[in-house]
Amino acid sequence: MTLIFSCKEISKTYGDDTLFSDLSIDFKAKEQMGLIGMNGSGKSSFLKIIAGHTRPDEGQIVFQPGLKIVYLAQDDVFEPEKTVEQILYSSIEKTLFDEKQKHAIVQSALGKGGFPDTSLLTDQLSGGWKKRLSITRALCCQPDVLLLDEPTNHLDINGILWLENILKTAGFSFIVVSHDRAFLENVCSNTMEIGKYYPSGYFKIHSGYVDFKKHRDDFLSAQQKKQASLSSKMRREDEWLKQGAKARSTKAKYRIEQAHKLRMELNTIKSMNKETASVDIDFHATGRQTKKLLTARHIKKIINSQTLFSDISFEMGPGFCLGVVGENGSGKSTFLSILEQKISPDEGKIIWAENLKIAVFDQKRSSLNPQLTLKQALNPAGGDSVNYKGHPVHIVTWAKRFLFMPDQLDMPVKNLSGGEQARIILANIMLTPCDLLLLDEPTNDLDILSLEVLEDSIRQFPGAVVIVSHDRYLMDRVCHKILYLEPGKAPEFFSNFAQILAHRDKSSIKKQKSIKTVEKKNKSKIVFSFKDKYELEHIEENILEAETQVEILSQKIQEPDIINDIEQMKQYCSLLEKAQEQVHFLYDRWEILEQKKTDAGPK
Repeated sequence: MTLIFSCKEISKTYGDDTLFSDLSIDFKAKEQMGLIGMNGSGKSSFLKIIAGHTRPDEGQIVFQPGLKIVYLAQDDVFEPEKTVEQILYSSIEKTLFDEKQKHAIVQSALGKGGFPDTSLLTDQLSGGWKKRLSITRALCCQPDVLLLDEPTNHLDINGILWLENILKTAGFSFIVVSHDRAFLENVCSNTMEIGKYYPSGYFKIHSGYVDFKKHRDDFLSAQQKKQASLSSKMRREDEWLKQGAKARSTKAKYRIEQAHKLRMELNTIKSMNKETASVDIDFHATGRQTKKLLTARHIKKIINSQTLFSDISFEMGPGFCLGVVGENGSGKSTFLSILEQKISPDEGKIIWAENLKIAVFDQKRSSLNPQLTLKQALNPAGGDSVNYKGHPVHIVTWAKRFLFMPDQLDMPVKNLSGGEQARIILANIMLTPCDLLLLDEPTNDLDILSLEVLEDSIRQFPGAVVIVSHDRYLMDRVCHKILYLEPGKAPEFFSNFAQILAHRDKSSIKKQKSIKTVEKKNKSKIVFSFKDKYELEHIEENILEAETQVEILSQKIQEPDIINDIEQMKQYCSLLEKAQEQVHFLYDRWEILEQKKTDAGPK
């Protein structure tokens, strides 16, 4: 495959914190790579360097000439007074496309985005639809390489599946930073992790996340074994050195030199292995033996005259984990609030075990006071130690358990990252024994190593757990049943995510058949607008122009000067490919307009 850019020994440091150093990575055309790493490893900074939004402190990146890179940041920023359609037109305002091409690009993008109302102002959109608009805007720019930083944030299951479909069929290369392991497995053909625990600063294989995890675990296990082997050798050399061996002979001098090299190698590998530390999560149950902790019978909730869900019945005992999945607005958080006894159902009833103790992870993190210091937030009772399972633990030790350094203890909570704030809430939950854990989107902002520890902690928790999450990988590993909430439809329980997706596919097929039936009955209502009429009248000349451009470029790449200049040849080949794509697009558009004209009928 053609090399499109190459990172050569790049490094990045913020203050005293070195994110990564001496990274040398090649990236090829059509490569679809998932990028993972612990929080603070430099994933976002790495993308920004590639996009040209920031510069490396050392090293350089060499790009193929004419390469178009589009960067999709974590945070979605739009002009609030502009509509969805205006945002998309603005994204290609300064391109070389003519007005007809711009119109075609935007209309195609709006179709892919599935926006129900393109005249809505951006500040009227929910977080999920803002993320969709941000992704669609990036697609309008027609990138050669798309850089996506946590693109599944704010997306519900529908949005995630929509994005998966786009990336699976993408004609461009991409690098995606994500902690959604099922998403990475489904869309990425390569997986790379940035980490100081790797000799080259990263670990990369040509495969999806599942294979990557196995190879990564094998590699890190081998590295731990190597440390043990080197430690054993070093002990023998230290014993020899302590005997006071004199460096009189060449052989003795050589052995002393080798001992120093061995010590340096051991210190290096110790330093790398130390960086693999992860959050130590261990939820504390009360130990009660009650078989039924919670029983729900036919519960229903109505908000603003609209039924969110109805007729939900289930039982929970110790060791049982219930997952809750659904679109944004389907009532997941409301469902948890009912279980927490914050609000009541409109119908049905819930029976809680006597003196049931409940701990809650709130996705809005409303329990955190942003003005407190980290030390105060980690130890609400005050003092220099916390009481964990009846034993005092010094606050510095407790903080390190959640990957906080001692110099962070006086830092205000408001200055901490989302992942760090999530770890504070998990730490507070661990301090209080409980029978029932209610976890509302606990995976947001956690890195993959932390997610793996969270999974193990949920599986080992003796009490009951209800978890709301779109992390399919985690849900399949920890949940015994998954409740699927779908607006306007009866809630259903499934054993795993595969069953939910199969159920959705069946519903989608039925919906499509229904839509086609309605369309047949209402063909006379289809409108063939003046804009469509104008476009159809001029499409043949547009096709002629596009085909002429293909012919010109085809002749151009036959010229001796171009053939002998590799960079010019790459540039013209790229232009030719885009010109050919434009011809195909126009022919498809012609067919669509003709069909629309036929369906609309005579005026």
